[in-house]
Amino acid sequence: MTRTQITVFVLVAIVALVLGLTVNKVLTSKGQADPTQLLDAGIVLLPQSRSMPSLSLVDQDGQTVEVDGFKDKWSLLFFGYTFCPDICPATLAQLRQLRGQLPEETWANLRVVLVSVDPHRDTPEQLKKYLAYFDAGFLGLTGEEATLQKFANAVSIPYIPADTSKENYTVDHSGNLVIIGPDGTQRGFIRAPLNNEKLAAQLPGLIKPE
Repeated sequence: MTRTQITVFVLVAIVALVLGLTVNKVLTSKGQADPTQLLDAGIVLLPQSRSMPSLSLVDQDGQTVEVDGFKDKWSLLFFGYTFCPDICPATLAQLRQLRGQLPEETWANLRVVLVSVDPHRDTPEQLKKYLAYFDAGFLGLTGEEATLQKFANAVSIPYIPADTSKENYTVDHSGNLVIIGPDGTQRGFIRAPLNNEKLAAQLPGLIKPE
């Protein structure tokens, strides 16, 4: 590489750095979340929002819920089950704790949804009883196995249906959360394990009315 080429390369690198810092400053001044800090908090945003499937499930009160109807506020979806021995109770307990760490206006614009991966045991009544231990405001959804699998696959949170003939069976599933925007589209994920301190710092910049 000649001296001229080296000089041009250095100048281009400097310009790119200055532009990057400028853009970051502009985004920060407008209240936009810093992508690097979001990733550090386990928040992964999709490059393009993803439409939700047209499917019907049942909530803990026995009411029909359309999964493409999560609108007007942000939603965090966790695919788990009430007989889970570890990941599910720990995650729901963390989300309950997170409520106290977030500004009230942020939590008011957020709903937490437990989507069952164990419809054989997770009746609406069972979901309601279970969620009451964590937060009465949490929403629980259950339904037909095929519908639940379609929903999970659509948001890239696949799970392995259990062999329900076995006593005290468990279900293999992900601990990640799905982020749904107020327009009803999937915006990204929150990776497990959750870090409440980092989430409490980053979510207020993301969870805003649109």
